[in-house]
Order: sequence, then structure tokens, then C-alpha cells
Amino acid sequence: MIARRQLARTALAARPRPIPSALATPLVLLHNPTPVRAYANYPPGAFGGGFPPYMGGGGGGMGGGGGGGAGGGGGGYPPFGGRRYPGQPPQQPPQQQGPQKGETLKQFSVDLTEMAKEGKLDPIIGRDEEIRRTIQILSRRTKSNPCLIGLPGVGKTAIIEGLAQRIVNKDVPESMQDKRVLVLDLSLLLAGTGVRGEFESRFKQLLKDIDDEAGSVIIFIDEIHTLLNLGKAEGSMDAGNMIKPALARGLQLIGATTLDEYRKYIEKDPALQRRFQAVMIKEPTVADTISILRGLKSRYEAHFGVQIADSALVTAAVYSDRYVPDRFLPDKAIDLVDEACSTLKLTQESRPQALEDVDRRIMTLEIERESLKNEEDAFSIQRRNKVEDELKEKKEKQTKMKEVWSKERERVQEIKGIKEELEHAKIALENAQRHGDFEVASRLRFSEIPRLQKRLPQAVAELQKEDAANPDLAVRDRVTSEDIAIVVGKATGIPVSNLLKGERERLVNMEGQLKKRVVGQDEVIKVVSNAIRLSRAGLQSPNRPLASFLFLGPTGVGKTELTKAVAEFLFNDEQKALIQINMSEFHDKHTVSRLIGATPGFVGYEEGGQLTEAVRRRPYSVVVFDEIEKAHPDVANILLQILEEGVLTDGQGRQVSFKNTIIALTSNLGAEALYEPGASEPDGTVSASAKNAVLRDVNKFFRPELINRLDELVVFNKLPPSTILDIVNLRLAEVAARLAAKRITLDVTEPAREWLAKKGYSDRYGARAISRVVRDKISNPLALKMLNGEINDGEIVTVHFHHDALEITSKPDPNQVQGRKGSDSDSDSNSVLEEHGELP
Repeated sequence: MIARRQLARTALAARPRPIPSALATPLVLLHNPTPVRAYANYPPGAFGGGFPPYMGGGGGGMGGGGGGGAGGGGGGYPPFGGRRYPGQPPQQPPQQQGPQKGETLKQFSVDLTEMAKEGKLDPIIGRDEEIRRTIQILSRRTKSNPCLIGLPGVGKTAIIEGLAQRIVNKDVPESMQDKRVLVLDLSLLLAGTGVRGEFESRFKQLLKDIDDEAGSVIIFIDEIHTLLNLGKAEGSMDAGNMIKPALARGLQLIGATTLDEYRKYIEKDPALQRRFQAVMIKEPTVADTISILRGLKSRYEAHFGVQIADSALVTAAVYSDRYVPDRFLPDKAIDLVDEACSTLKLTQESRPQALEDVDRRIMTLEIERESLKNEEDAFSIQRRNKVEDELKEKKEKQTKMKEVWSKERERVQEIKGIKEELEHAKIALENAQRHGDFEVASRLRFSEIPRLQKRLPQAVAELQKEDAANPDLAVRDRVTSEDIAIVVGKATGIPVSNLLKGERERLVNMEGQLKKRVVGQDEVIKVVSNAIRLSRAGLQSPNRPLASFLFLGPTGVGKTELTKAVAEFLFNDEQKALIQINMSEFHDKHTVSRLIGATPGFVGYEEGGQLTEAVRRRPYSVVVFDEIEKAHPDVANILLQILEEGVLTDGQGRQVSFKNTIIALTSNLGAEALYEPGASEPDGTVSASAKNAVLRDVNKFFRPELINRLDELVVFNKLPPSTILDIVNLRLAEVAARLAAKRITLDVTEPAREWLAKKGYSDRYGARAISRVVRDKISNPLALKMLNGEINDGEIVTVHFHHDALEITSKPDPNQVQGRKGSDSDSDSNSVLEEHGELP
């Protein structure tokens, strides 16, 4: 009995006691810590496993025991008031798993050496001296950090790719043979670092990963000037300052930037500048560019599946140097080849023009057949039969043409596949030789590559044979000089015909074209033509404008008209290719700055100059300084720079090229000498004494250095009476062209023309008097009659001479579709359609 009672007491003592209500709710625990302190004096394990899960792990008492109580090592609430309970180990902060070793460097960089091993980098032609200089700097004990400085597009990044290829090919000093070239992506490094201190942590981890590589990596940062302010914020340090200690400790870093940005950012920080060694990268010559293009030729042929003629490469280098002055070799020449190849590839994938013409004709016939299907009259039936016969014939022709075109495309695709296989085989051969796999290298060198090299000419010959049999459906696969010229024409606005062989014939016959617009100035036209031919033939200085003239003579003899004719002849667009500046607007000293733009700090600084901005937008144009004698003498300083160097620096420090412009100065200086008796012959030719008198006045007015830089000083003849009728015909042709847009034909009788010539002749005012007479006697009366409805579209207007006056009559034109009288809307709409070529 006693034993039973003792056993019951023992079981009762061992039974878990209920938890006080103060401990049963976490809210009470947080806000009422006093009851907890009362239980804190209990020995460990006094409460057994009676605490709820949120107080800690089960199986142990408060502050310890078998698995942690409140604030214990097993979890639960931290100790209140910073107190640690008996048996509780020191609390450790939660450990976050950091990035693995080298993970940050791998995430934010690209391995160029690995790309070189896989053959993904283009071959580097030339630049041996620059690459050797870079290797020398990288081999230094301290400050082994080259900075490549050069103009955009000259090949700074290509030099780093060449270095990576040399490392892969073991064509570097032994100390660099096992190194890797990594390109650091700064934008990716900065992305996602919005929290303060996150960028610094990431960048420090990157530097640590580089340091852990123990000098086995070379870091390359393109546009390194962007590093300076990267990650900069208030109270934080930017990447430029963070990287300085690493540069001093042996970090091998290659930077690349332009000269302007190097001066603007890096030179202003002497501590950073002294850690870099500048390597100047010059623009390659045209000959070097041709070699570079020849080295890249196979890669572009394999990528686009086309052939590139060597003449196309030469044309790309020469034309890019001559006609793309605002960019730099070899980048601009490579872009021309790239675009020409892509254009040809798109042409291959498109249907040929002959097949498209047949398709459109079939569509037209099917529409006509449907419209005639329900007609029962004899004419409609006859027409329907003809349409069906022609439709059958066209569909048969379409089927044959599609078959031929499909075979052509298959042949082109076959050639493309062979080229790709050949390129892959060459890359595989290089890799096999690099890794010592001589069995694979032997198979590729003596079996696979010769087989492909034998198949390629055969496939090309078969394609050429098919092209000769069907020239209209030929799928071209060869980039020629003409393709390069088309790309240049689209990019610069220069007509394609002016870049090809046709330009030679046009230049030879230049005088005949100019005489159609300018009459009575045969000697002047010959002088201008010779100067332009000299520059086009490449015998003129390449650093000067194409030609420069000073046109002298009285008003109305054709000085300005000749500049317009030259612009039309050379560039096929008088409006866009002519830049005319009235120098009377620049007679004050403060107005001269408008030509090149205001200097920094003045109003209008960001707007640019009137002259420089016009030439920047249209670098191939005729620039006319009209009435140059009315300008301020300081304008001569600007002209001196243009005529001597072919460039002009605007207010923002940008150099504007005038090397593809023709400069024409017009002046009326000395014109009074031409009105003296005996100053000209009966045919209008200026005598030698009158010409010398004009030139003396010019030499007195202009500075000798300006006169000496001009190619030609030309004195225009006076217009003799014999040439007035020709000028009248030119002005009437202009009026007739404007009327033709309204479907009105102008017919001026010969007596009327002679009467206009007699009325318009003026020894002093020249051709401008003729323009006034034609406007007063022809254009104004025509305008009045058209507004009154007396003359409508589709009519013939005849100008007669009758009783010492002109009469204007009109009649319907049987070859035109007449508009309704008084229907202005129809007439206007027809005129608009006619101007845009919408009407037949």
C-alpha cells in the first residue's frame, strides 16, 4: 500500500504541469516580460517539454535542456532585454551564403581567349606594331596597364581580339601564354544595384576574384572613361577610385577610349592617369584598309553565302575614304561591304523582277476575266477568249520560270553550304593542330578541305552557266563595285551613276550639258569644267575642296545660274546640292560668328553655324558665297581655312569637311569697267584690257592670300543680242514645264519669241530683264485667264504676236482629257496626280 502511494506521488511529480496563462500567448510574452522573469530562476529542464512550439524546440526547458527553449540555441524568441539564460550558448547572427570563388568574375565578363579557341573572332590583319606595344606594357613589373586611345572605328577593340588570338596561338612571350583576356561588362555590373552599398560590395568581390586568379587574367574595359563615375552616389565611392589600389598592386587592365574622352575624364585625374600607359591607335590608310577587308572577306562570304569581288573591296575602301568623311577607316569600309552583302542576300531571297511582272499580269487578267464572265455581247465574248488564251500562256510561262528560279536558288544554297563547311573545316583544323590531334588534322588537311575546295568551283561554274541561259531569272551571288556604289549612294545621297564608269563620259561632255542652261559664256564654262575634271581625276590636292572659283562680272550675266547648273550636273539635285549664302547679311563684325556658330557661353551656342551645319548635312554640294564683296573682312579668315585645309572648325569644336564641296564666290567688283566703250567685242567677249581692269579692282579689295588660294578667277562676258533669244527660249521652257503639271500645253510662235527678246534686252541688267518681261507678258496674263476659267486643264495655249502686242488664245487638246470648266477641284486634283506621276 505504501509502495503504491509512493509510486503515485512519483508519477504525479513527473507529470507535466500546465503552463501559466501569461506564457500561453506570445502577445503577453512580448509586452509583459515580468511573469517570465519569475520562471527564469527555475533550474533547466524544470518545465520539461511543456512549452509550445513558438517558444522553442520541444524536449527541453527554458533556456536550454534538450533542444532549446525561449531564447535557447534551438530557436524561439531571443532573450528579453538582451539577457542570456543559464545554459544558453552565445547567439550567432544568421549566415548568408556568399558567391562561390570566381563566380562574380565569370558572371560579369566574357572570355575572349575562349572565343578565339572556338574561332568566333574575326581575323586581325595588320596592327602588329600596336599589338606588340600592348604586349610590352603588359609585361612590365608595375603599371602594366595600357590604354588604347584612338578615333571611333579605327580598331581599338580589334587589337584586343588580336591579342587574344595570339595568346591562343602561343604567339606571345612565355609569361603570357596561359593568360586569359576577359572583357568586363560595366553595364551588367551596374544593373540591379539600386540599394546603397550593393555596387561597392559587388565591385569589391569582383576585384577579389581577379586577385584570386593570381595574375592569370587580363581585364579589358571598352570605353574605360565610363568607369570613373560608375556607381557614384552621395557618401559612396565610385569604381574609378576603388580600382586605383588594385592597379598599383599588379592588376593587368587594358582600357580603350577616344582622345577627347581621355582628355575630358582620365587626364583630369592624375592619380588614375599615371597608372595607365597611353597607346595611340592611328587610322589605317586606304591600302591598309584594303588588306583588312581581304582578310575579312572569307568570313563575310561564309556568313552571307555570297562571293565578294576584290574590286568591290577596293571600291569600298576608296569610296568610304572619299565620300564618308565623318567616320573613320576601317569601320566605315567594313560597313559598306557588310550592307552590300546583306542587300544581295535579300535580293536572293526575293522573287526576280521578271517573275513578279508575270505574276502581276496574271492577276490583272484574272480580274478582267471575272468582270467579263457574265457578259453576253460579241465584243465581250471575243475579249474574254483572248484573256483566257493569254492567261493560259502566262501561267505556263510562270510555271517554267518558277522551276528555273527554284533551281537557281538551290544552286546558290548549295554554294553557301559548301562555303560554310569549308570555313568550319578550317576552324576545326586550327583547333586540332593547337591541341595536337594530328589524326584529325591530317584528315581535314588532306581529305576534307581539298574535297570542298574542289566542289566549290564546280558549283560556281554550273551556276554561272544557268545564269547565262536565263539572265532575267539569274540569282546573283557576287558583290561587285556597283553594289558598293549603290550603298554609298543611299548613305550619302550621291547619285549612283556619278560614282560609276558613266561619270567619266559625263565629265568629258560637261561643257555641252552646262551650255544648255548658261548661254554666251563658253570660255567660262570651259574653265570651270577643266577645274572640276582635274579634281575628279584625282590630280587635285585631296585636302582641299573639289574646286574653288571667283565669278566676276556685271549683274544678270549668269554667275549664279552657272553655280546652279554645276550643282544639277554633279549631284542631279539643284535644290539639295546648292548651299547659297547671301554675304550682305554678314557685313557687321558680330554677324560673322553666325557662319560657324557662337562660341561657348554666348546665345545660340548649341544651334551651330549657318554654314557649318548646312555642309554637315549636305557634304556634297556647291557652296555659293553670293556678293562676297559685301561681307565683313573677317569672313576672309574663314575662307582661308576652307580653301587651304578643306576643313572648318565650328563653335562647338567639331571639324566640318569641305573636301567634297565646290566653292564659288560671286562679285560685281570692277563691273563698271565692262561698260566702258571698247570693253567688249560685238559677240560680248570681254577685251583683255577690260579684264585686267576688273582684276586690278579685285586685287585691291581682297587680300592676296585669299586670291592666291582660289583655283580660278573668271570674268563673265556681257550678253550679246545674239544670245538673248536663247535665254528667252530657256525662260519659256520653264513656264511650259510648270503648265505641263496642270496638263496645259504652251505654244509660243516664233514672232512672239523675237518680240520678247527685243523687249527684254538690256545691256546693263542682262538676263534678269528677260525674266521680268516673260513674267509680265506671259505668266501674269496666263494666271489671270486660268483664275477666270478661260483656260482649263487639257488645253493648248498659243501666244501670238499681233499689232505690236501679244495675244493669248486657248483650245482643247485632242491628246488630253479635258477638265470641266469651273470645276476647280477636279482640275486641282488632276494637277496633283500629274505632278506625282499618278496620271498617264
